[in-house]
Amino acid sequence: MELRYGTNPEQSARTVLIDESCPPIRLVSGSPSYINVLDALNAWQLVRETALALGGPIATSFKHVSPAGAATAGALDAVMEETWAAGPGALSPAATAYIRARDCDPKSSFGDLVAISGPIDLSLAHVLASVVSDGIIAPGFEPGVVDILARKKGGSYLVIESVADFEPPEWECREVFGLRLEQQCALTPITRGAMTAGTSKELGPSVVDDLVLAAITARYTQSNSVTFAKNGMVLGVGAGQQSRVDCTKLAGSKVDTWWLRRHSAVRSLGFRPHVRRQDRINWQVRYIEGDFTLEERRRLREVVDVVPEPLTAGDRASWLGQLTNVVLASDGFIPFRDNIDQAARHGARFIAHPGGSARADEVTTACTEHDIILVSTGTRLFHH
Repeated sequence: MELRYGTNPEQSARTVLIDESCPPIRLVSGSPSYINVLDALNAWQLVRETALALGGPIATSFKHVSPAGAATAGALDAVMEETWAAGPGALSPAATAYIRARDCDPKSSFGDLVAISGPIDLSLAHVLASVVSDGIIAPGFEPGVVDILARKKGGSYLVIESVADFEPPEWECREVFGLRLEQQCALTPITRGAMTAGTSKELGPSVVDDLVLAAITARYTQSNSVTFAKNGMVLGVGAGQQSRVDCTKLAGSKVDTWWLRRHSAVRSLGFRPHVRRQDRINWQVRYIEGDFTLEERRRLREVVDVVPEPLTAGDRASWLGQLTNVVLASDGFIPFRDNIDQAARHGARFIAHPGGSARADEVTTACTEHDIILVSTGTRLFHH
């Protein structure tokens, strides 16, 4: 597979098959970069593993080798239907899985690399044709799909076929600055049983599935990482922070933004007809954040009929307090109770982590105070 360039445009890059007789992917259309391939390989592993654990279809939206969102197929709420111009009953399960994944953080998903656990159908192809995206990886394509996708981005849209039954070799290696590092590929499966064995409390089936989805998403997110999920959708990803509580705060802020996008004040922003979808999303997020610069206020007058009053602290607190039964998965053990205190602020009532913290009693006490069920899976999920 020819690569356009490496991590940066001035770096040449190439791929080398470990086994010429058994490639893991096949390029159908487009010309990938080094990061495109990393996104595709990581994204495909996420949806493949989640589909094995929960059934499919599963979708994820990747940016810079971490997921911006991931989701199972399911119903779209009114905000998703408004945002993605989807009428009820008009979409296939694969299409709903992708919309639900992209809606987690639609600002970050702009120009994403998409992965779907099953074949791409025409319904999903038409959704992809309407969004800004760099490419997709899937195990197959229904007739007519490749023709639709190959026309995107002036013919440069990436269409990559995964080999569904490919299994990686026992060991993988990485060469960095003249040194080759090797490690075993085998990972402990994340299953429903892993989420119920770590607690004596009764967990409902939907909670267990949300914990599985959140944990597998964390497994393919750059560490340290924390993920929130609810109703088969990841709602917030905190990726690549050196401090775990910073991961929790970052992911939690994304959960808040997702939920506040459903507030009546945000939904009633009167955008003028010429304003594009992504610009509407970006303005909604800025309105939620509430710290407009003077220049932004001037530009806002050009895109809305009436400049809205900001959400008050009371409005925000009242609305955010209605979100509950959210799950959280942490790729490493939770070291201090501050993570629990922060998670509770964003509706978390179930938390899965590997366990083993030196301050486990402190963490457990915090969960009891916040009425949070803590699951210790015994499996660390670091990813670098």
